[in-house]
Amino acid sequence: MASEQRLYTFSSETKAFLRKFRLSTSRSKDPQAVIYEIDKKTLEIKREDDDTVYKSLQDISDALPDNSPRFIVLSYPLTLERTCSALQDSGRQTAPYVLLSYMPSTSPTEARMLYAGAKELLRREAETGRLIEIQDAEEVEGVEEILKES
Repeated sequence: MASEQRLYTFSSETKAFLRKFRLSTSRSKDPQAVIYEIDKKTLEIKREDDDTVYKSLQDISDALPDNSPRFIVLSYPLTLERTCSALQDSGRQTAPYVLLSYMPSTSPTEARMLYAGAKELLRREAETGRLIEIQDAEEVEGVEEILKES
């Protein structure tokens, strides 16, 4: 952990936004996501686009580059359909807060290593409850099923 913190950085604005985003999305009725990238020169983990908060899995999928890794911090509200103990509708609302690690197989090795090293650091800084690794942009659209299964 110490070596990760020395290698990668977060601006104070990024840290503040991560905290604000987590708190503001916890009771939201709509999905919300922000895409993060690593600046290769400074090794700063930052928002890819300061103005964009994605509202659907399709929009996230469309925004991901074909050959470059990214991180997606996602809050995805769900209504749980069944309880484990009784097979009846529970109707309970939940909003899993997760980190998606998007690592396309066509990414350069250097970029893959850079993002692999920062994954846990961003997960801790964003305080996400779960990490989901994906290799293809279309896999983003299947995240809802993954979240419902767990």
